[in-house]
Amino acid sequence: MEKLGDEVRESLEAIIGGPVRHQDLRRLGLADHDVQRLLRNKALQRSHRRYIDGGLEEWSATIRCAQSAHPRSVISHFTAAGLCGLRIWNDQPRDDHPPETAVWLTCLPDARRRNQKRDDVVLRRAGLTAADLQRLDGLLLTSDARTTIDLARELPIDQAVVTVDHALARSVTRAEIELVLRRQRRWPGVQRARAAVAVADPRSESALESFARVRFLQAGLPLPVLQAQFWDGRQWMGERVDFWWPEFRTVAEADGLAKFEAPTPAQRRRLLRRAHERDQRLADRDLELVHFGWEDAVLKADELVARLRAAFARGKRRTGTEPTWRTTSPDDPALWPIVTAPDHPLYA
Repeated sequence: MEKLGDEVRESLEAIIGGPVRHQDLRRLGLADHDVQRLLRNKALQRSHRRYIDGGLEEWSATIRCAQSAHPRSVISHFTAAGLCGLRIWNDQPRDDHPPETAVWLTCLPDARRRNQKRDDVVLRRAGLTAADLQRLDGLLLTSDARTTIDLARELPIDQAVVTVDHALARSVTRAEIELVLRRQRRWPGVQRARAAVAVADPRSESALESFARVRFLQAGLPLPVLQAQFWDGRQWMGERVDFWWPEFRTVAEADGLAKFEAPTPAQRRRLLRRAHERDQRLADRDLELVHFGWEDAVLKADELVARLRAAFARGKRRTGTEPTWRTTSPDDPALWPIVTAPDHPLYA
């Protein structure tokens, strides 16, 4: 940058905050060798035939350049979810579906445009209203409600519910989601999206809980109570359980690996010890307790369901005093567990 003349450098600094084309750089007086040097020095970066400030985070720069390459487009689907921190989980991407790691865009239907499905960009033509849009850090993208339903139309229901649960817990109301569904009532995949919304519950604290809950329903298990809390004779126990079937006196806990991650062995031992003590307190309530993880829910779902059915049978035979319990309301956000955005929304 320092090898450029003062006037050229100032003009360049004024425009590279947003994507520009090669011809724009030429108009400023930059020769091809100047552009190549700026790319090598990382003063510029290039994506989708556009140039932008090299100091921008690479993914943000890629999104901005892709949107610039498709005028009047809106960032949508997986890309919008990633920017807004909405949880997505997709265990088995299909070869016939575009990758979620591409930049996803939506534009209004136009006879001159067609849907595009490439490894680097996916462009969908679809209706957009003012209510479907929001701005974030200067970018135009679909609202959280629209993004949620767009994804629910794309994904299988067990994966779609992961996003719908998280959206309801963080930023979207059921009324907003229903409004989007009404506007999309004849769109492809809308029935699948409706099914996902029907079973969604903002009290799910993780992708594993959301995914597993749908697998349980698909297997014909009764609908569990979420976030149940038990009375220990003096007070309500501090912990809440993930799944509770009171008619079978059975608790199921979804144990993602993050639950036991800690920086030191001593801290990990403390986490394991606390988990053991928690299990003992639940066992003292004369309950059946089933733990499971991602591998069980995804790869061994039939075995997990069999384990739960066996626990149901044992629970029905228990003769101790039935536990006193309560749960939070799915309609009262003040009582929900704290749900934060995952570190990496694509794989939370």
